[in-house]
Amino acid sequence: MSGTEVATNRESVIEQHSIDYIPHSERHGKVWHQGPFWFTGNFVLPTLVTGFLGPSLGLSVWFSVLAIFLGACFGTFFMAFHANQGPRMGLPQMIQSRAQFGSRGAIVPFAATVFVYVGFLVFDTILATQGIALIALDSKLLWYPLLIALSIIIAVVGHDLLHFVQRWLTYILVVVFAIITVIAIVHFSTVPVVHGAPVATSGWNTVAFLVQFSIAAGYNISYAVYVSDYTRYLPAKVSAPKLITSVYAGAALSAVWLMSLGALLASYIPKADPILALRQVGDLLFPGFGTITVLVSVLALISIMGVNAYGAMLTGSSAIDGFKAVKPTVRLRVIGLIVVGVVSLIIALVIPDNYVASFNSFVLLMLYFLVPWTAVNLVDFYFVRHGKYAIAEILKPNGLYGHWAWRGVVAYSVGFLAMIPFFSVSFFTGPIAQLLGGSDFSFAVGLIVSGGLYLIFSRSLDRPAEEKARAASDAELEGAAQ
Repeated sequence: MSGTEVATNRESVIEQHSIDYIPHSERHGKVWHQGPFWFTGNFVLPTLVTGFLGPSLGLSVWFSVLAIFLGACFGTFFMAFHANQGPRMGLPQMIQSRAQFGSRGAIVPFAATVFVYVGFLVFDTILATQGIALIALDSKLLWYPLLIALSIIIAVVGHDLLHFVQRWLTYILVVVFAIITVIAIVHFSTVPVVHGAPVATSGWNTVAFLVQFSIAAGYNISYAVYVSDYTRYLPAKVSAPKLITSVYAGAALSAVWLMSLGALLASYIPKADPILALRQVGDLLFPGFGTITVLVSVLALISIMGVNAYGAMLTGSSAIDGFKAVKPTVRLRVIGLIVVGVVSLIIALVIPDNYVASFNSFVLLMLYFLVPWTAVNLVDFYFVRHGKYAIAEILKPNGLYGHWAWRGVVAYSVGFLAMIPFFSVSFFTGPIAQLLGGSDFSFAVGLIVSGGLYLIFSRSLDRPAEEKARAASDAELEGAAQ
């Protein structure tokens, strides 16, 4: 690629890359931008809903907040450490999994990841439409297609627009929700408990505490599949500690804040609904402020819908490329995004109205499928290969890493199977979870088993052969960018 072509790519409004490598000449951005990006990415209404669970199960406000704090901080730890992979490898998050699973073996984590992206897109669409219905016509057939189309347009423009929107929304969200949080704390600490509110019968509940912990942890672990998509344009030599800290601070702070607010609202408002609860509390300041708060939340939802559509497109394209090579063009991105949008629209239209119950099960399923993947992926990057990969070989479906890499596939599969007895979800409770009263420790089992097995299996890797391929890969990738 000539210097003129590189300049054109950087100046183009529409992002030119998809699942391909980002050459050093096109790297840009600042580490601190990751903080507000992930703050806004996590500061959305589904995060608020996640905090409803503890009070609904009989857990007091402060025990709910403690479970949320511990769970979100634990889950974010794994999510944030994926941030370092983006600038070192210059690739989207999930295609990196080919090094552990093979170009076709990665189809299992790829499928789970697309499930996460589309699931969030669906729930975000539902909540955004309910928010808009406060001031406009309440019509699924009108707003679902329009909102999804808008998110697709944002994703077509791509990486830089997503960063810009997320960064500037942070300032608005902080101001509005700081006011809402103060109002809620002051109001609920001074008024009598409303009849039927969960706080009247809540206290300590071990099972509820562990479930709220798991939901909070799983929610933030689910963001692990996004991270490198938005750090891969950073210069390769950025400080790893600063980058990881920036991502961690943004994602953890927003999760703890909004989930805790959700726990407070759900404790004092009977059968709390996220939209109506925010409007009710906001209107205590002055009539209409609650609606303003909801509409600001809708803007954040539309932005993260673009992020979800973008990620689903990247992961779906990576999965197809493992079986039939595709050219990473703008046209591919647009087609992939349209497919994602259509699928999300269909699911949104047919999902049951009781989306809160569906959402809690969805978050736990994300935890189950993604924990073994994040364990394998992080162990490989930090303890096995130490961030050194033959990137050009990852991009080749039949390259050095093969179609099916047995180490990652077996470690993931065994870890997932080991988790099943510990599952505790609405439609299934494993035998060990039953003995523990419904407590769910599956995430710990998955992390230890999958990560440990992969570390053991990797002792037999042919590192010298990979090192030779890595040197050739660096020359090939950067030479192609000239």
